[in-house]
Amino acid sequence: MSNNSQGSVKGEAATMVPPSGSASSHGPPLSPSTTSKSPELPDELVQAGWSKCWSRRENRPYYFNRFTNQSLWEVPVLGQHDVISDPLGLNAAPAEAGDGNLGNGQRKRRSSEEQGAGPNSFKRTKVEPTTPISPSTPGVKPWSSAPEEKQVPATTPTTPSPAPAPYRPAVIYWDLDVQTNAVIRERSAANHLPSHPEIELQRAQLVTKLRQHYHELCHQREGIDPPRESFNRWLLERKVIDKGLDPLLPSECEPVVSPSMFREVMNDIPIRLSRIKYKEEARKLLFKYAEAAKRMIDSRNASPESRKVVKWNAEDTMNWLRRDHSASKEDYMDRLEHLRQQCGPHVTAVAKDSVEGICSKIYQLSAEYSRRLRQTHLSLLQDPSTETCASPPQSRLVYCYPVRLSIPTPALPRVELHFENDMACLRFRGEMVKVNRGHFSKLELLYRYSCIDDPRFEKFLARVWCLLKRYQVMFGSGANEGSGLQGALPVAVFEALNRQFGVTFECFASPLNCYFKQFCSAFPDIDGFFGSRGPFLSFSPVSGSFEANPPFCEELMDAMVTHFEELLDRSSEPLSFIVFVPEWRDPVTPALTRMEASRFLRHQLNVPAYEHEYRSGSQHICKRDDMYYRAVHGTAVLFLQNDAGFGKWAPTPERLAELTAAYRPSLSRTSSLSSPGPAQSAPGDRDSTPKASDRTQSAMMSPGGHDSNNNGSSSSSSSPQDKLTAM
Repeated sequence: MSNNSQGSVKGEAATMVPPSGSASSHGPPLSPSTTSKSPELPDELVQAGWSKCWSRRENRPYYFNRFTNQSLWEVPVLGQHDVISDPLGLNAAPAEAGDGNLGNGQRKRRSSEEQGAGPNSFKRTKVEPTTPISPSTPGVKPWSSAPEEKQVPATTPTTPSPAPAPYRPAVIYWDLDVQTNAVIRERSAANHLPSHPEIELQRAQLVTKLRQHYHELCHQREGIDPPRESFNRWLLERKVIDKGLDPLLPSECEPVVSPSMFREVMNDIPIRLSRIKYKEEARKLLFKYAEAAKRMIDSRNASPESRKVVKWNAEDTMNWLRRDHSASKEDYMDRLEHLRQQCGPHVTAVAKDSVEGICSKIYQLSAEYSRRLRQTHLSLLQDPSTETCASPPQSRLVYCYPVRLSIPTPALPRVELHFENDMACLRFRGEMVKVNRGHFSKLELLYRYSCIDDPRFEKFLARVWCLLKRYQVMFGSGANEGSGLQGALPVAVFEALNRQFGVTFECFASPLNCYFKQFCSAFPDIDGFFGSRGPFLSFSPVSGSFEANPPFCEELMDAMVTHFEELLDRSSEPLSFIVFVPEWRDPVTPALTRMEASRFLRHQLNVPAYEHEYRSGSQHICKRDDMYYRAVHGTAVLFLQNDAGFGKWAPTPERLAELTAAYRPSLSRTSSLSSPGPAQSAPGDRDSTPKASDRTQSAMMSPGGHDSNNNGSSSSSSSPQDKLTAM
């Protein structure tokens, strides 16, 4: 397949080309706003995707629908059935009389076809094109904004059928028609290097290599597997303080040793503690911990006092296990907690230097990879000197708008697209990423609303590939990996927030899981083409109503509260933030304590554990039955508003009642609640493990926020003193 074509259709369709003077069928499709309308077709048919083409083999015109890939010899009938959603034509418009008695879907065979139908003929298979699907016609919505869990009603023979659409999802998890009420000061274009598939592929390889180094260091130095998703959380936590230029790899952070990575690795030393269901499991875990602690203190450079304390407690525990065979599960758990309290500080002391070495080594490798990647990226740009060119910031107040890049995007390589059932598959150099067709159509709409440098959609597929690859690399490719770090609120909650509190903006989201088309996200260099307003910690609105559901990380949430306080303090315009954070009380998180004591707090609503749900962070690829799962911890909903915001969007009892009702799990989704994105456990197991590891387990089982804002980190285990106290 030639490189200069965006994609071609094999078989019979490949011989059909437009007449001279028309655009080549091998070139990228134009958006409807720039497509020349054929005078032979009415505007209604053109808006429905039909165009008149020329068949060189048959030497006559035919009609092609770019939305459904349908070809007809006769002039199409407005309202004709969609061969994808209605293959039998049950909802089709009545066929006209005359030679059309067979209908538009059926026609008489021409002599050329009858001659070709001999025993030596072969059937040409239809191959879906690899060209990008053009978005819907401006002003025509491809599907209705049906409420969640409501099927889009099918047309009946008595009502006119709508025009065929690119894709008609049964359930919609977003509303891109909501206009923003967020006001910001006009800002200059950002100096981020524009995304490129070549660079994104190299970044994916380097991040995979860095993950492997982390795995090897944990095995070689501490004899443990890396804590589950700790690398993902490290990437997020570093971006809170990173001043480097790479959008993903940390390269300029202080301190070098990550508190998040250090805390999580230390919590798994000397062994990883898991949730316990049965007495025998508790007994076995207690024995393993005592044996591992003794072996570790013997093999490290420990003080005589530490050796004495750890050996005595380990031997006492083993003797107790030999003597007492009638202990209950609770007895074993109490004994394990006591052993951790006695041995934990000494084990931490001897492992401290080694764990800090792991964190430091990973950071240094990341900084080196970042420098290497940037040099390659700059070499691809046509004019790297434009990187520093930016207009000075303006003071004019405007409604918020997506991130704009000051550096133009060079020509992007070709990315192939094909469909497998309900999935859109994009491939570049053998690397394939997937997204379901509903979210693919969503990305098309976001791109149309937000992108200003690509009216012909020539760079659309390449940018979608970069977007999907970036988030895949950030959260890992394992089953359900990273799902909890991108969890979103249910659609019913968003609807209630918009209806009752005027919310039109998400502070932590991504193009894949956003509900509104206005949101902040982690990667402005690629997300900006799909509507992102940039990272939240660098976003400074003057007024508006906002929803904040951050990744559950103490470092990020603390920085978020500081940003809230500054924004609310310096603005006299209506400003409101409705914040959703985990209700962690043992120990309480600093961010929650600060918000509860804030002078801007107007109301706090606590939603109990297991009585509400979240939308999976992998919603763009998961099955519909796996879309929702119950939260295994309580959620605190806090209303932070200045005086003007309180006067406009006050949390009155009536408004709070509707929000609470919207948070209740839907009965129609009962089956999906037992199919979580991240793993979950039964309610009876919540206290099966010592509390020092509960927060890590809870964080892995519950969603963080919509996304890993690059200001954002993710769930973390517990406070820095936990290893010395709770253990």
